[in-house]
Amino acid sequence: MTVFVHRNDLPRPPRSLWAYTPWLLIVLTTVFLAVLSLSVAPSQAADRDRIGAFLNITGFDVALDSIAMSAGRAPAMLGVPDDQFGNDWERLSRDVFDTGVMRTLAEDILEATLSDSALAHAAGFYATDLGQRLVTAENASHLDADRTGKQQSGREIVAGLLSDDAPRLEIIKRMNMAVSSADSTVRALQEIQIRFLLAADAAGVIKLKVDAEGLRALMKRQSGEMSQSIRQSALAGAAFTYQGFTDDEIEQYAEALEQPQMKLVYELLNAVQYEIMANRFEVLATRMAELHPSQDI
Repeated sequence: MTVFVHRNDLPRPPRSLWAYTPWLLIVLTTVFLAVLSLSVAPSQAADRDRIGAFLNITGFDVALDSIAMSAGRAPAMLGVPDDQFGNDWERLSRDVFDTGVMRTLAEDILEATLSDSALAHAAGFYATDLGQRLVTAENASHLDADRTGKQQSGREIVAGLLSDDAPRLEIIKRMNMAVSSADSTVRALQEIQIRFLLAADAAGVIKLKVDAEGLRALMKRQSGEMSQSIRQSALAGAAFTYQGFTDDEIEQYAEALEQPQMKLVYELLNAVQYEIMANRFEVLATRMAELHPSQDI
């Protein structure tokens, strides 16, 4: 499933706090909270078994698993060296970002919010030959550890498309916009980061010099630059991920993603993904207190 902003795409503040280094694409503060608050009538809700099958056929299970790769960004987000937390860091991050826990959280939320009709609509597309080829490419992209190399290759592809004035570039932009706007992505990532920093502060891992309102004000000033960075990163990521598909196939995908029911599905999946990221980073912040670092930021 083409995804949002990649799980590794959290903004990372070094000591200057809000210097944003984009990692990749596709991944709503009040938006995702509002979506999560929606309720589906029991007769309309998808059952647990169908949700499990839905996660698999759309590739969202792999997208969830890849959230674990973002754990390595946590020390940098707090402005401390990667080795600050000692030898137990790998154990701790693996425990907090347990893939089974994250899938269960996703299934719990989707069971309460995903309608059977929306599930059937999305699964119907991804069950096609084109849909499964897209999922295979997306799964490989999610789990590719060489983010820097992928971004560089993607940017080179984009440069070539720009040079040739290729229509493919606009199709990719349509596809990205159908999944999630850069502005909503920025808001979601900022909220995840704020929740992480506040939880770390409460746990005594760091000592913040500003409150939540101050954090949001600081981040708001970075929003324009972050949005532009995310658009560029998203374009490069998609150009790389879908390079094996024809223009017609990518246009078919864009059209499928632009369908109203599919857009609703993606709003929900984005919300689920971001809520799980925020939840896991809050837990990680609390557990990091076991490792005894302390840092003023």
